[in-house]
Amino acid sequence: MDPSQASAMNPVRALQTFGQSVWLDYIRRSLIASGELQRLIVDDGLRGITSNPAIFEKAMTGSTDYQQALQALGRRRDLDAKGRYEQLAIEDIQAAADLLQPVYARTKRRDGYVSLEVSPHLARDTRGTLEEARRLWDAVGRDNLMIKVPATPEGIPAIVQLISKGINVNVTLLFAQETYELVAEAYLTGLEQLAARGGDVGIVASVASFFISRIDTAVDSVLATRLKISTNETEQALLKSLQGTVAIANAKLAYQRYRRLFSGPRWEALAKRGAMTQRVLWASTGTKNPAYRDVMYVEELIGSDTVNTVPPATFEAFRDHGRPQSRLTEGIEEAADTMRLLERAGLSMKEMTDRLLQEGLQLFRDAFDTLLTAVEQQGKADASSGVNHYSYALPTPLAAAVHASLKEWSGGNKVRRLWARDPSLWTGKDEGRWLGWLGITEDQLAQLHVFTSLAEEAAQGGFTHALVLGMGGSSLCPDVLKTTFGVREGYPELLVLDSTDPAQIKTIERKINPATTLFIVSSKSGGTLEPNIFTQYFFDVVQRQVGAKEAARRFIAITDPGSALQQTAQAAGFGHLLFGVPSIGGRYSALSNFGMAPAALTGVDVPRLLNRAEIMVQACASSVPVEENPGLVLGAILGVLAGQGRDKVTIMASPGVASFGAWLEQLLAESTGKEGKGIIPVDREAAGTPSVYGADRLFVYIRLQSGPDKHQDDAVDTLEQAGQPVVRIAVADRYDLGQEFFRWEFATAVAGSIMGLNPFNQPDVEASKIVTKQLTSAYERTGTLPPESPFLDAQGITLYADPVYGEILTAVAGPSPSLTNYLSAHLNQLAAGDYFALLAYLDMNGAHEAWLQALRHRVRDTKRVATCLGFGPRFLHSTGQAYKGGPDSGVFLQITCENAADLPVPGQRYTFGIVKAAQARGDFQVLAERGRRLLRVHLGDDVPAGLAILKRAMEQALA
Repeated sequence: MDPSQASAMNPVRALQTFGQSVWLDYIRRSLIASGELQRLIVDDGLRGITSNPAIFEKAMTGSTDYQQALQALGRRRDLDAKGRYEQLAIEDIQAAADLLQPVYARTKRRDGYVSLEVSPHLARDTRGTLEEARRLWDAVGRDNLMIKVPATPEGIPAIVQLISKGINVNVTLLFAQETYELVAEAYLTGLEQLAARGGDVGIVASVASFFISRIDTAVDSVLATRLKISTNETEQALLKSLQGTVAIANAKLAYQRYRRLFSGPRWEALAKRGAMTQRVLWASTGTKNPAYRDVMYVEELIGSDTVNTVPPATFEAFRDHGRPQSRLTEGIEEAADTMRLLERAGLSMKEMTDRLLQEGLQLFRDAFDTLLTAVEQQGKADASSGVNHYSYALPTPLAAAVHASLKEWSGGNKVRRLWARDPSLWTGKDEGRWLGWLGITEDQLAQLHVFTSLAEEAAQGGFTHALVLGMGGSSLCPDVLKTTFGVREGYPELLVLDSTDPAQIKTIERKINPATTLFIVSSKSGGTLEPNIFTQYFFDVVQRQVGAKEAARRFIAITDPGSALQQTAQAAGFGHLLFGVPSIGGRYSALSNFGMAPAALTGVDVPRLLNRAEIMVQACASSVPVEENPGLVLGAILGVLAGQGRDKVTIMASPGVASFGAWLEQLLAESTGKEGKGIIPVDREAAGTPSVYGADRLFVYIRLQSGPDKHQDDAVDTLEQAGQPVVRIAVADRYDLGQEFFRWEFATAVAGSIMGLNPFNQPDVEASKIVTKQLTSAYERTGTLPPESPFLDAQGITLYADPVYGEILTAVAGPSPSLTNYLSAHLNQLAAGDYFALLAYLDMNGAHEAWLQALRHRVRDTKRVATCLGFGPRFLHSTGQAYKGGPDSGVFLQITCENAADLPVPGQRYTFGIVKAAQARGDFQVLAERGRRLLRVHLGDDVPAGLAILKRAMEQALA
């Protein structure tokens, strides 16, 4: 095929046009049993599979694929944990090898291989490596097997002997070009020894696996450290020029060595006897740094006679938007220059690659030990998979509808389409661009040094607090982790500011010592109003104590590459600049740097959290049967029940994980509340008797096994017995929230598909932002906000409504309008299937929370409707989307007040109080434009007195 035609093909299959074979860096039993592997071979031209202990560990702990087999093997006294693992792994390798046998035959032994690794504990043991390699080779009994052997000094002589015996070898953990020369020499020597004994050199194959992204990860980390302390502009320019360039340069130069080594008289003599070259294989090709293109290490290393073994997320991403073109032989001089510049910058490539080899060996040893522990645990009779257990009880008609939906997902291969980023699964627009969260845990686990480094710096820097300055998706996950994990000894206390209320800002300021606080500015776009003015305020506070330069070192920016915040952070010299992933929207970013960096800074065990999350990722894979996929099943329940009128998802959670509801509230509301449809999440509504609930509820009980609440247990049991639909999710410990972040993201994407929505946009949030910006811009010009006219002014409280709705309330309130009568008229709008939402633009403190909670429960118990409570402007970046764009079933009471004390925004004419007022007005205006039933109560500047008056009036109205 002409390479010019490649762009019209499936990008993965098109790689064959350029002489490159694609292998998959992944294996699990259901991948084979479900037919998914066969589909990849047929449809995408997959030509091989690689595995390692980490892959098998995730497959065995993140699924029920192996549970029955492990429990059966657990009864055998002749097998230890390693023996049981090997038996299962060998069965998988054999099955995969059989599926790839036609590829092996068609390509005349060039492709069609499956790799199996010797124990990483043998990496420094030549004899042990040889014995285990031969034993595994015999046990698998397939010609298209490759035994993986690490490129250690002890592994290289083993490679010679294995090749000389006709055993195929995948040489792994290659980083250095000089080591590659030794590996190629070992292969050639092994072939020559085989030929000397009269063996057939044409039956043996080998690949030399270069690990790519790990080099950039290591080099970039050193460069970032150097850049923080460098004051020389020339040196800074040199260091910046090397970022993200070394791994590809190293690979391109290694490929040149490959071409030289496999040419000339020595090689030609072997080639005449049928020998195949030992191809270079690019491994670790998932992009770990979100500032780089997610398929960079595939696109830049396309070349003839090479292999790229790709992790599933990168495989799907390249199929979706990869640009196949031969680039491996381009820019060779530039690659050589890069390596020279690296040495000039004082970085030794040899020291770097030696360290990477040691770290890689340790990672594989750790994964192997974790694997054997998992095998031992799952071999017990009462063992279950590591996935958080869930169950559901639905009335028969609803259960039948959910079952039908799951059957449709199975028949339409919809889970595979979701992982393949197929936008037609939703509305056929740009949904495929927003699925980067599917592979985020794998990427994060590959750069754990970033989080360990942050944790060490925070622990050793004498910091007392870490303050997140953000809104919505950039602040809600840190807020959950703050509440769930509390203060960790030896680490700064995590605080979150996500309100423009002056009193709340001042409360935060009083809690911290600015000189010993880390400020984490979190904004995906870098242009969100609130984080920007928070930064202006606190930077001004800090620099007045320690000076601008020292102040900047206390600030950390988390933002998408190329944002205005990135430019600000670089220009000011922030202590750290961390990147989000452009293909992950804010509310799906919990497991990205927006959630994990603050967690690391405050002592949360991020590797543990991410490893738990990865278990759920594996459980939701496309190869898992639909009825066993926990994310799909939950998503089907959410989507189907919403379509049946059960659109009020009521979140009940154990006290230890209760804050998870605030994050979940945003995910559900902002993802599904649009186009007149939507799921309305109900969080922090205390359990009531069955009589106060209508037929519009779905109850989700997130139960912390280590800290259950008997009252909640009993309440949920009662609701289920009363016929209400209930989903139960058991969370073993707090770190298993990592699983729930991913489960709910996956489920929400599924629900969006079922509801016919784009779950990744938020059009009505943007509408409110636009109005707020117009108002603040007008204030900058005129020094005032536009005047307002209340339709009632009584007892120091004023009421506002859209003119049309105001007339309706006036007609219902009768000839003697009063605060009580208007509130009664407003509350009487509530009907079955409606919900009541309190939108409180007040300081979010304990007293206000208690007052508002009591009010919402009084409304629920009196009107028998779902109730919601949000503090503004916080909820604008959360449930605000569903309130404006979702179903017209809300009755809203907005509560505003004058600020007893205000705070300036440095560099601006407007104050924080003005911004809050503009946000409330913007919220009000857009709700009114959507025709919502909305009443605004303005309390004045004596908030306690105003709340007391409002409380009496509400009690009378409800009476």
